[in-house]
This record gives sequence, C-alpha cells and structure tokens, in this order.
Amino acid sequence: MDARLLDILVCPICKANLEYRKAELELVCKPCKLAFPVRDDIPVMLEEEARRLDAQDN
Repeated sequence: MDARLLDILVCPICKANLEYRKAELELVCKPCKLAFPVRDDIPVMLEEEARRLDAQDN
C-alpha cells in the first residue's frame, strides 16, 4: 500500500486515522472498531463492506 495514500485516508464514518494491517489486508479504524478490506491494493472504504472488530482484534 502506498504510504502517501495511507497519509490521506481516514475513516469514512468518524474521520479518524486508519491503521494498515498488511497481513490481514485491512485498514482498521479503532474508534469505530471496523476493518475495511484492501482488495488488489485498493481500499474499499464502504461501511457495508467493513468487518466489525471484536476484543481480540484490537
């Protein structure tokens, strides 16, 4: 994932910074407890595509 893209991407819901988890291919919003998928190096920033995080994912 391009570092410049990571610098400008924020959560579409709360506008918080996102954490890129390379192994899982996800962008994580800790305040919303959501993980947005990255498919073919393209972040899918749609709430309906996001995965809810549980306590062990934090």
